This record gives sequence, structure tokens and C-alpha cells, in this order.
Amino acid sequence: MLQSVLLLLIAPAGEPVQMAQLTIQQRIIIRVPAAKKGSAPARITPEARERWDEKKGPRCVALRSIRGASVVVDNGVDLLLADNHRYRARLEKGCDSIGFYSGFYVEPSADGSLCSGRDELQARNGMNCAIDSFRRLVPADEDD
Repeated sequence: MLQSVLLLLIAPAGEPVQMAQLTIQQRIIIRVPAAKKGSAPARITPEARERWDEKKGPRCVALRSIRGASVVVDNGVDLLLADNHRYRARLEKGCDSIGFYSGFYVEPSADGSLCSGRDELQARNGMNCAIDSFRRLVPADEDD
């Protein structure tokens, strides 16, 4: 502000003073692709649901570790991580995961994490769903 006032004082009296403002914004969107065939079920099937048990998961998952996604349940998206772990992003109530069959987009936050209760997934069709919680997936015992 002080610089603007100083410029006005030193400007010649006969010339009009023009002022302008420039705002630069940057928006980054990360695309998480659907898992390749063979590494995860392509669609929701009862057999696919029974292959995994859900355990308590973290509040956040590092975006850089997510390698793909698949839809196995009606209200969640399974995240496939670089270290071969799987997490299920449970979606907010009333949000159907079938729209995420071809992957999703996410806007990264400053901490580089995807967090429940804060972030949302955007399907390619434009549908947005907030993440309610993360669940860690472990292979189901066949004895159960």
C-alpha cells in the first residue's frame, strides 16, 4: 500500500495514473487410475467382497503411494498402494461407488495426504463424494 501511495506522489500531475492487479492461481489435480485387469476385480461381485476383511485403518493415506483403485463394494473405493497394502476409502452416506469404476481425481492438500473427514474423491462423471473413513484390508481366511 505504501508503495502505491509513493508512486502516486511522484507521478507527473498531467498524466493519468493506471493501476492494475494480477492474480495468478494454480490448480493441481491428481488422477488415480482404475487397477489393471488381473490385479483387482473390475466390478462389484459377491466373491470379491468376501476375499477381504476390514480392519481399523489410518486417518490419512499418502497420495504418492497410491497406484490404483478398484470398486469392490457399493459404498467404498479400494486403494492399491505401492507397498502392496490395500485400504478401502469408505464414502459418505448416500454416495454410490459405482461411479468410480474408471478411477478418480483428487485435489492434493499441502500435506500430500488423502484424509478422511477432509478430502473428497471426484469421479470422471463429475460426482463428488467425501471420504468417511479408511479401512485396512487383509486377505480373508478361507476357514471362516
